[in-house]
Amino acid sequence: MKTPRRFPPRRPTPHPHQAGVALVVALILLVIMTLVGLSALRTVTLEEKMTAQTFDRSLSFQAAEAALREAEVLVETTVPTPAALSACVAGVCGAPNSAATVRWADTSFTGWQNATAVVNGPITITPQYIVEYLGNTFPCQPGTPSAGTDCKRYRITARSNAGNDRAAVTLQSIFAAE
Repeated sequence: MKTPRRFPPRRPTPHPHQAGVALVVALILLVIMTLVGLSALRTVTLEEKMTAQTFDRSLSFQAAEAALREAEVLVETTVPTPAALSACVAGVCGAPNSAATVRWADTSFTGWQNATAVVNGPITITPQYIVEYLGNTFPCQPGTPSAGTDCKRYRITARSNAGNDRAAVTLQSIFAAE
């Protein structure tokens, strides 16, 4: 019996066209995954900013609405008639001048009245309002021709005043009082 011949183990010969291909593919996949991760991070950051701005606007809207309701209660309980007022007193003004800039858009107007502050956690908003007397030549019940014309009408403008970096909301209502 012959003893089998033993040959030294063969070393695999590297193929020159495959050298480093796996490394290049891995690097390309890492770059793609990094770009996808950065895109996701940017999207999440943008969505967080949008959510914060929506919350901020909602809070400002609620503050302005609270000031509007507070002014409506003031008008309903006191029924002011400042037809001859040239200046505003405690947020109640005379009839608006149609030739002048509207009061709520005039940056030099100082007749705003502070309403009760609205607090939500660390955020405090002090909304403001103005009441403008529009006269008493309006029917008490609109749409009825026989209705008397003794109802007083007021335009109430409320705004949230949360600061420069916060959302600002302005609301108006026309309020009738008998």
